[in-house]
Amino acid sequence: MHKFHDSYLISLFQVNKKTALFNSLWSAPTYHTIQLLSINNPTRPPLHHQTKQSLSPTSSTKYRRNAETPTFYNLPMASSTLSSPFLRLEFPSTRKRSSIKVPSIRASVSEKPLPSVSVTAPEPSKLPIRKIPGDCGFPVIGPFKDRQDYFYNQGRDEFFKSRIQKYQSTVFRTNMPPGPFIAPNPNVVVLLDGKSFPVLFDTSKVEKKDVFTGTYMPSTELTGGYRVLSYLDPSEPKHALLKQLMFFLLKSRRGHVIPEFHASYKELFHALETDLAEKGKASFGDANDQAAFNFLGRSLFGSNPADTKLGRDGPKIVQKWVLFQLGPILRLGFPQFLEESTVRMFRLPPFLIKKDYQRLYDFFYESSGFVLDEAERLGITRDEACHNLLFATCFNSFGGMKLFFPNVLKWIGRAGVKLHARLANEIRSAVRSAGGEITMAAMENMPLMKSVVYEAFRIDPPVPLQFGRAKRDLVIESHEHAFQVKEGDMLFGYQAFATKDPKIFERAEEFVGDRFVGEEGEKLLKHVLWSNGPETESPTVGNKQCAGKDFVTLVSRLLLVEFFLRYDSFEIQVGTSPLGSAVTITSLKRSSF
Repeated sequence: MHKFHDSYLISLFQVNKKTALFNSLWSAPTYHTIQLLSINNPTRPPLHHQTKQSLSPTSSTKYRRNAETPTFYNLPMASSTLSSPFLRLEFPSTRKRSSIKVPSIRASVSEKPLPSVSVTAPEPSKLPIRKIPGDCGFPVIGPFKDRQDYFYNQGRDEFFKSRIQKYQSTVFRTNMPPGPFIAPNPNVVVLLDGKSFPVLFDTSKVEKKDVFTGTYMPSTELTGGYRVLSYLDPSEPKHALLKQLMFFLLKSRRGHVIPEFHASYKELFHALETDLAEKGKASFGDANDQAAFNFLGRSLFGSNPADTKLGRDGPKIVQKWVLFQLGPILRLGFPQFLEESTVRMFRLPPFLIKKDYQRLYDFFYESSGFVLDEAERLGITRDEACHNLLFATCFNSFGGMKLFFPNVLKWIGRAGVKLHARLANEIRSAVRSAGGEITMAAMENMPLMKSVVYEAFRIDPPVPLQFGRAKRDLVIESHEHAFQVKEGDMLFGYQAFATKDPKIFERAEEFVGDRFVGEEGEKLLKHVLWSNGPETESPTVGNKQCAGKDFVTLVSRLLLVEFFLRYDSFEIQVGTSPLGSAVTITSLKRSSF
């Protein structure tokens, strides 16, 4: 589960006087690269283009080992919980019983040199070859100008739209923030259509080393001195071991997901109803932050954060910690000159967050003993494993829920009462047929609900920015042309454009709740790419697809199931924040049937 942008809904948090500059920065869900999930229908034939590593998700399928596929796939589960291949969370690094270290980077990579890549000629293409248009400008000046357009003069979407029009191409060269002096080389080749974008998932063509956040990498002092899993390329030995550890965690705790989600989000709904009664409105983001963090602690580690020394401070600490990593690529909402003279030019010093990070580390170290034991068995130190678990849970999983859950409600709320009624009827009928229990089998009988979740992932992906460096000379194709890319070029894709490609999706700019219902709808799932890979493929130790792909899809489905079992309809107000949408609930109509 992992990778992110200003739509990472990191709600504005209150910071102490030392960091008061960043007060009210996170008033919406946040994240950057989160990697979340998706569960294939266990009752229907496998979707086309399923990878060889994908296994049948039916609960009757016996467990089979595979060198590439996580060993917990297809394990039968308790009838009240999950009984299909899901739950894969990507938790990056760990280290010794300490916290952030200012020293040198700990070896997360093997001492052995990486194997050399043989030089091969670019693949031939039937499309006309076109020189990649665009100009990165003079050093410093060009990146500075593009950064002003990206954040202030145009905004992100218009930044890309205007260049598509200017160059009459969805593939072109430009600069990506933050640029000098944080990123020494901001030059990228941009991929903005559904045909060119998927090259970013092909690790035989692109390297994913240290590109999780783009053209710069945050200090490893923010992750205990380690390069955590999200920053590792699959060719690095530690990648397979750490990803295998994440699969182990998800497999081990799969039976706790459904009941703990119900318990945590029952508390959220109660908080929303109380605020509505007292104030006439309720912030979904604030309540969701606490519910999501509690749910992750309880379901994955068997520990309720509120009952530990961490208390209820977890969400605010995580949001502050994420700011220190993503600040250079976020629009914070401060005056332009202030942002440009601070977070765009210099990294925030890690020592300012060290004490808070230690509190997070202590919680995970004390709660994850069974996972740390497995890490040692795999040859990973307990310390490195703990830092990875922290990153995967807080940055990837919590960040994803913080960002995506408000987005789902935003799109469903805007769709209106008719869609609400269809969802409520389908969900309640399926649960009644399952004896009143929320089960995996019951959710597989909710095609509209599943389609709505996929459509939200398509139209508003939680991890919209992907990067990769060309391993060799390549030919990349858009719908109209072929482009020659040189070895070492940084490739960048803005997924929010690629998954709204009008040559792939009809009414691409609209939210169509039943888009993925039926056989024809399922054929489009290969173009849903939110998990750092096609929806029809599965994460393995050898790729960079989100380890928690199925976990995120599951909890997103659970949100809708729990919501529409309780309410017939709802009304919202949608605002903006530095990191995405701020959803305020203004009306909740309790279930009438």
